[in-house]
Amino acid sequence: MAIQGVWPMPEGVKSVEVNDYPIAYEERGSGTPLILVHGAMNDYRCWNFQVPVLAVHYRVIAVSLRHYFPEPWDGQSDDFSVFQHADDVAEFTRVLDLGPVHLLGHSRGGAVVLNVAARHPDVIKTLILADASGLEALLPETPESRAMAVEGQKLHEHLAADLAKGDQETALRAYVDALSWPGRWDELTPERKSSFFDNVATAIRPEVRPSLSGEAIGKFQFPILMLTGETSPGRYGQMLRAMRDCLPGSVGEPTIIPNAAHGMNRDNPKAFNAAVLGFLSGR
Repeated sequence: MAIQGVWPMPEGVKSVEVNDYPIAYEERGSGTPLILVHGAMNDYRCWNFQVPVLAVHYRVIAVSLRHYFPEPWDGQSDDFSVFQHADDVAEFTRVLDLGPVHLLGHSRGGAVVLNVAARHPDVIKTLILADASGLEALLPETPESRAMAVEGQKLHEHLAADLAKGDQETALRAYVDALSWPGRWDELTPERKSSFFDNVATAIRPEVRPSLSGEAIGKFQFPILMLTGETSPGRYGQMLRAMRDCLPGSVGEPTIIPNAAHGMNRDNPKAFNAAVLGFLSGR
């Protein structure tokens, strides 16, 4: 049953009670469900370049995870974690009776959908990972790889420390530029910047994200597409290739989205959407 949360829902956005929380989501199209899961300091709006295109072929559902916009969260409760979000996504599919779904996660959202796959494999038809975190434990035991494995954690620790100084824009500029290229923050539209400000409370406390083992990944039995941006931080491609080596059967190299960094779905939406549609065609 759709419910109204204690905060206003934007026009056209639905909500449904999942694990005692009103999950907000945007839905368009028909057919096999394709759920889009955003990354850190984002929400359902980050998929604006995907929803209209993908909805021509699928029932596309872009969710906002627990405590992200439209909730004006203060960062104080203890139910914010990758595991909680993974359980919420799985239960969301059951509450809406979606059946096995195509599940796409970006960055931190990649860690979320990986844990859906590990904890609730029955809800997944295919899995799409775009610069997924949550695979750091798979990197080889070399000094270079181990340094790469903690890059993401250090980035979020620096962000939390910068936010504590009280200048949100300076903190967000450093974070976005580190994931893309110098000056990227200043290139963002006011709407994109607003989405970061709307979700900044989710970064106040740095979290230690769970990292899946090769054994857990080896149990995956569904088709998987891996995506990385041409100029994304190198750790993402390395982690995806390490994941590929743990999977049963034949899984190809990560697909590289050209002229794109970590925010590949917005940097080059045409190539991103084409890669997703090509993978899903006939599945």
